[in-house]
Amino acid sequence: MRQQYELTNYALIDLDAIARNVAALKARVGAAELWAVVKANAYGHGAVPTARTALAAGATRLAVARISEGAALRQADVSAPILVMGYHTPAEAEAAVAYDLIMTVNDDAFARALNDQARDAGKRMRVHVKVDTGLGRFGLLPDELPSFLQRLTHYRHLQLEGLWTHFATADERDKTFAHKQFAMFRYAAFLARDRFDIPILHAANSAAILDMPETWLDAVRPGIAIYGLYPSTEVNATVTLHPALSLISHVGRVRTLPPGASVSYGRTFIATRPTTVALLPIGYGDGVHRLLSNRGQTLIRGQRAPIIGRVCMDNIMVDVTNIDGVQERDEAVLIGPQGDDRITAEEVAAWAQTINYEVTTSLLPRAPRMYADVPP
Repeated sequence: MRQQYELTNYALIDLDAIARNVAALKARVGAAELWAVVKANAYGHGAVPTARTALAAGATRLAVARISEGAALRQADVSAPILVMGYHTPAEAEAAVAYDLIMTVNDDAFARALNDQARDAGKRMRVHVKVDTGLGRFGLLPDELPSFLQRLTHYRHLQLEGLWTHFATADERDKTFAHKQFAMFRYAAFLARDRFDIPILHAANSAAILDMPETWLDAVRPGIAIYGLYPSTEVNATVTLHPALSLISHVGRVRTLPPGASVSYGRTFIATRPTTVALLPIGYGDGVHRLLSNRGQTLIRGQRAPIIGRVCMDNIMVDVTNIDGVQERDEAVLIGPQGDDRITAEEVAAWAQTINYEVTTSLLPRAPRMYADVPP
């Protein structure tokens, strides 16, 4: 399959893997709706192809963080309901209405602006309210909720559809705080539903889908799991996931350096023996973390080749002394399978002292996304 791509570097996205992940997660949660989180360019995988694939595989809605992300999906003719979960300003209300987005509304200024724009457009906009149960980031504290919901009733062009919260520690082995958050949310929702019509409650992220079935409620919001990655090593693999992304470069040059020769800026690698070095034309300008300097690995001819010297903006160098026959145009894999081996996003995250989420979302446009099994 890969021979058809003649790009210097690219991220190959297996849409069939995404479809299988969505179907498996949907099978796990049963009657709960599955809303696919495709924020941050679908965690680096490409928002539009991922959204279409997830919807075809059983997702009923999409979720994003920014109004601009929802607008981009609408511009690509994605018509499914889209929930915007993150912060936004009153100035963005016009776009929210124009693109028919379901907004998270947590303050009066935005509610007023959204209502005014909806009135002018002759629309009634569905809104959700986030309850901050302990993440301390975005949303209303439980004791702020009743008065805000009461004020929302005065906005005739807004329709309260849902309440939601987000967990701080669902991806940790100790779920004590996550259970406390969920109890707070259920109690706040119980009180709210006693006074207001709120059809949808949702709380479960990927980790909660895997480990906390009591939190599934009316809908779940998987993000990282859609892409075949587990939220952490501390969650249970109750669903088999299939990684969807491979990051691929190629060998641009091969040369043998003598003992004492140095590689890259700062001379952080100095050869102690004749060393065969392959140049890969990919670097932090493409999203390869600089912390992989002298610690990351690649796959060439099915074997591990360590990164030597500092990662540059446009290039990395790898030691191929122990790999026979390496030549220009050989495929080099930075994430994904080759031969009988695979470099996982989790391995890359460990080398870069970060998490798998950042490994994929930090891939930049200079490494284009190519798709296998693109949906109609």
